[in-house]
Parts: sequence; structure tokens; C-alpha cells
Amino acid sequence: MSHTPHELAEEFPNSLDLIHRLKLEDAHFARLAEEYHEVNRAVHRAETLVEPVSDAHEQDMRRRRMALKDEIARMLSMAVK
Repeated sequence: MSHTPHELAEEFPNSLDLIHRLKLEDAHFARLAEEYHEVNRAVHRAETLVEPVSDAHEQDMRRRRMALKDEIARMLSMAVK
């Protein structure tokens, strides 16, 4: 299996236990993490031309991935407090 960049474990290496706990305890966080995973995989497939898309669509997917990452980061920071 190929390495897909930008996985949550790679983006938040110091929060792996917290990510796992929140996925189990917080349905909203679990949905965000799953959507991030799906969008990230789609971006990777587009970037590697496995499933080519238009430049505009690829940019939209990257923006969505960033928005999800920002929300996940916010939730992680709130959970630490």
C-alpha cells in the first residue's frame, strides 16, 4: 500500500492518543476525521493521476481538506484544556 501524505497521524503526531479517544467518544469528531480521510484520499488520487480531476475541483478538495484539518485542530486544542 502506498503512503498517502497528510494523514491525521502525520499532521498531528503528538495527538494520536487524543485523536483515537475523540473518535470513540465524540460522534462529530469521528465524522470530521472520516470526512478528512475520504477527502485526503481523493486529493492524493487526483495528485497522482489515479483519478484525474479538473484543476478547479482539485483546488476545491484541497480547500475542504484544509477546512476539515482546521476544525480537527480546533477540537484537539479544546480537548486538551
